[in-house]
Amino acid sequence: MYLCIHSGSRGLGEAILRQQVEEFGFGGLAAGSDPAVRYLARHDHAKHWAAANRELIAHRMLECLRTDGTRVIDLCHNWVEQRDFKGRHCWLHRKGAAPSTEGPVVIPGSRGAFTYIVMPKEPGEQSAYSLAHGAGRKWSRTDSRAKLEKRYTAKDLTRTELGSQVICEDKALLYEEAPQAYKNITIVIDDLVRAGLAEIVAILRPVVTYKVRRTG
Repeated sequence: MYLCIHSGSRGLGEAILRQQVEEFGFGGLAAGSDPAVRYLARHDHAKHWAAANRELIAHRMLECLRTDGTRVIDLCHNWVEQRDFKGRHCWLHRKGAAPSTEGPVVIPGSRGAFTYIVMPKEPGEQSAYSLAHGAGRKWSRTDSRAKLEKRYTAKDLTRTELGSQVICEDKALLYEEAPQAYKNITIVIDDLVRAGLAEIVAILRPVVTYKVRRTG
């Protein structure tokens, strides 16, 4: 049995970005300058905070299940790192992309699709040392609600075609993150395999997807 946690810095990273844009606009910062050093320190703090969030969520879930677990993979998909490209020292900004340089990668589909664990193959400049981090959305959140509210009740969306259960007492979120709103994960994985960028290690079937319960 595997537990997959998908969570980031819970708004801290976005707050750092907004403050940065307000102060410096959308222009770049000179590497090594005081503003750049301060920004990278806050960036790293947010990255560590996101990892701590995932660890805490995992701990609480395992505690509720009265069992123990061992962390196998922990990767983020929104961050900046330095990387050499064609003999130049550059900044690589991954936005919605997983690294192909740090071992196995989890690539989830929707809550109604399989999740894949893949091993990157020959990471290089052509793929910016990266892989897809998930299936990706087919519809925006707004479009998803508009399309699906006419066809399904909220209760309909608490079960998936794979037979898994969805625990989510936020009705809007049920529609916004419905399986129909996402691309076909099988096609995404097949493309990565055909391109020689990854090989499949394991395929995981969702049993329960937990999003949110009402607190009062």
